[in-house]
Amino acid sequence: MTRGLLLVVLACAALAACGRAGAPSPPGPAGQITYPHQYPSE
Repeated sequence: MTRGLLLVVLACAALAACGRAGAPSPPGPAGQITYPHQYPSE
């Protein structure tokens, strides 16, 4: 049972470490990104 629990904890730790670091950024060149943009004040 202890070995199984250790395996589950290691699997959860490995999955928690996945992913990209930093803030998400939209794909494509910066001049072609539409959102986020300012809405008109009208």
